[in-house]
Amino acid sequence: MVVHRSVRLATLGLAWAGLSLVAVCYGLARFAYGLFVPVFRAEFGLDAAATGAIAASSYVSYCLAIVVATVLTPRLGGRALAVLAGCAATTGTLLIAVAPNAAVLTAGVIVAGSSTGVASPPLAHAVAHAVAAPVRNRTQTVVNAGTGVGVAVAGPIALLTYGHWRAGWFVFAVVCAAVTGWVARAVPAARSGGGPASPLPRPLLPAGSGRLVAAAALTGVASAATWTFGRDLLVTVGGMGQRPATLAWVLLGALGVLGAVAGDLAGRLGIGGAWLLTTSVLAAATGLLAAVPGEPVVAGVAAGAFGAAYIALTGLLLIWGTRVYPRTPAAGVGVAFLVLALGQAAGASLVGAAAEAVGLRPAFAAAALVAVLGAALRPRRW
Repeated sequence: MVVHRSVRLATLGLAWAGLSLVAVCYGLARFAYGLFVPVFRAEFGLDAAATGAIAASSYVSYCLAIVVATVLTPRLGGRALAVLAGCAATTGTLLIAVAPNAAVLTAGVIVAGSSTGVASPPLAHAVAHAVAAPVRNRTQTVVNAGTGVGVAVAGPIALLTYGHWRAGWFVFAVVCAAVTGWVARAVPAARSGGGPASPLPRPLLPAGSGRLVAAAALTGVASAATWTFGRDLLVTVGGMGQRPATLAWVLLGALGVLGAVAGDLAGRLGIGGAWLLTTSVLAAATGLLAAVPGEPVVAGVAAGAFGAAYIALTGLLLIWGTRVYPRTPAAGVGVAFLVLALGQAAGASLVGAAAEAVGLRPAFAAAALVAVLGAALRPRRW
């Protein structure tokens, strides 16, 4: 009885520490940049192209970091890489807080963005090796839902500190440092056993990886519209004020926590059934934003549904990746999340070009259609 209670407490500690690390890396260090773009433009004299290029640098650092983390996690273990992710988030947010010019701001965004790439593989690896099979999927998706928590927390802080943005980023840095200390205690080392770890999974692309890669890419393209241009759509096309648009962002994060049920959905419907359901919700939410961007209540519902569906989809990608790569779960997560980020980078460019050509609303409608295509790529097994 004592042993079982100790195991449950260790699992809970890992789940909450992992959720918190994902929250600070994604919600604060990475996605909070978009909330402060207007004040950054005024402070550093940036035009739209420059702010977009700085944001793109975060995607680049994410992609590089997730490759490195995927390779190093089996060798160094979950704890070492998770702590490194927290240190990157702390350093990046602190650099942004003290940035005297655009160059240092860019460096901070790059370092902060890299934290997200470092965080996911070691946490998935630690859960796969340290959590009992009956609750493993649920734990993975609870940890992944930290993105919604972080986004929900970032919104109110942004509203409260908008006129004193440096103070807001100092708060982010302090929270990141505190979570890093917690992670160092709660995440197990979880190195791969059975001799020296291979730097790459063997085979590199096992059976089922093609559908995983294609589904992750389409999800990235479809979700890029809301992540990159969602607030712009509400404000410039819908005529919504900054405060209600930011509150819609908070709802996106808060309801994104519901994405933690992805593990239970996968258990009840299978990964394929859960994928079809959540991708359909993502498509409907994106289409609803395109159809009615000026109504705060409708925008809030659509943003909340998008957040819940997006977090659930990333949780399902996480589980799917560990099933395709059962011997190297960090590699499965790394592949899925790397392709997701590449899809988002491509999607942001495509949606931006479409917006220039035909407007934001048709561009969002096209993104919704991409999500519908992604629903057809559900896994054939599981």
